Amino acid sequence: MRRLLHLTGQHRTASVDRIFGLLLAFNAGAVNAGGLLVVHMYTSHMSGFASQVADGLVLGNVPLVLGALGALLAFIAGAATTAVIVHWAQRHHLRSAFAIPLMLEAALLLVFGLLGAITLTWPTPFAVPLTVLLLSYIMGLQNALSSAMSHGKMRTTHMTGHVTDLGLELGRLFYRNHRLTPPEQRVRANRVALRFYGGLLGMFIVGGLVGAAGFKYIGFVWVVPLAALLLALSLPPFRRDLRRSTYLQLLLGSAARRFGRRAPPSGP
Repeated sequence: MRRLLHLTGQHRTASVDRIFGLLLAFNAGAVNAGGLLVVHMYTSHMSGFASQVADGLVLGNVPLVLGALGALLAFIAGAATTAVIVHWAQRHHLRSAFAIPLMLEAALLLVFGLLGAITLTWPTPFAVPLTVLLLSYIMGLQNALSSAMSHGKMRTTHMTGHVTDLGLELGRLFYRNHRLTPPEQRVRANRVALRFYGGLLGMFIVGGLVGAAGFKYIGFVWVVPLAALLLALSLPPFRRDLRRSTYLQLLLGSAARRFGRRAPPSGP
């Protein structure tokens, strides 16, 4: 249980990374499936959006091009945000470098859960409602986070690469080595990787089931428990930094004072 409280800390083991990846895959599956019910598109499917740009250009369908371009740019912006936050935090020796982007994702999910119906009616220059751009930004934020934490070995918002790796390991598992093949030349499956890739796919599907059912029967507010889970994972390392980092204390204190000066006076 203690490991679960420090999943987003800077110092983690391979087993903790795997647990964190499974939880993020569940979250992405839930948001992606729920997004399909809300906006009728998978907001983490960047390959599809890239193809949609090409299709729209060939067909001369400007709204199709703009919608796909908006989702792509939002996803890229989310990934770039994660990179900026992680490098900034590491520069200032914060242990919550990976926790802060997750806290931002949780906050945006709360916004989506509480104001999702409103954002569906907000127009954008990209011929899609703000909801599409918000969900794509969130998915870019998360995918970059899982990639940064695993040094590019893990993505959690799409399964294409992991399903490919799963197929490769299954092929190695069922490959029959010739009995005269030297031990060092034998083809062997990485059973740890096999279980992990299968687990990621399974958690993504389970998350999709939970997300689709939640959006269908409960509505936008269903993402609030997802946001709460992300906050529970990210708060411990951030609170530790808040106690130990003078720089972070000064930064937050300065922001609070600025916000206090801008707040309108209450009462007559």
